Amino acid sequence: MSYLDSGLPIPVPAVDGLDKPYWEGLTVEELRIQRCKSCAGWQWGPEWLCHHCHGFDLSFQTIEPRGQLYSYERVWHPVHPALKAQGPYVVALVALDEAPGVRVVGNLLGDPLQAVPIGAAVRGVFEHHRQADPPHSLLHWQLVS
Repeated sequence: MSYLDSGLPIPVPAVDGLDKPYWEGLTVEELRIQRCKSCAGWQWGPEWLCHHCHGFDLSFQTIEPRGQLYSYERVWHPVHPALKAQGPYVVALVALDEAPGVRVVGNLLGDPLQAVPIGAAVRGVFEHHRQADPPHSLLHWQLVS
């Protein structure tokens, strides 16, 4: 089942392959976030150098897809033509529990008119599109009751 209407561009790894471990992780229901081997700093989005120490020894580590709602936007007028009949929907900015200082964006599942309490616990929900060309997976968020 798809949360949003079809017709959106399919997310694929960047041509340079930098974010490929992230997208591959989603297909096996893992959230992989970049971490520096030199200073142990976490970062998102992926870069060739560490945001903290400017080192080049980075890798992706799997963490639990859990966090707190840092901010959100309730979208009433989608800008992409494929979503013209979709709305409202909620886009969440999530501060990850296991990667201090890292925030990621995703759709917040559930009633689009629900109360969205800042600081609320959320968990990741994986949405797979295995029949798409190319196959891909997405990470959404859901409030923890």
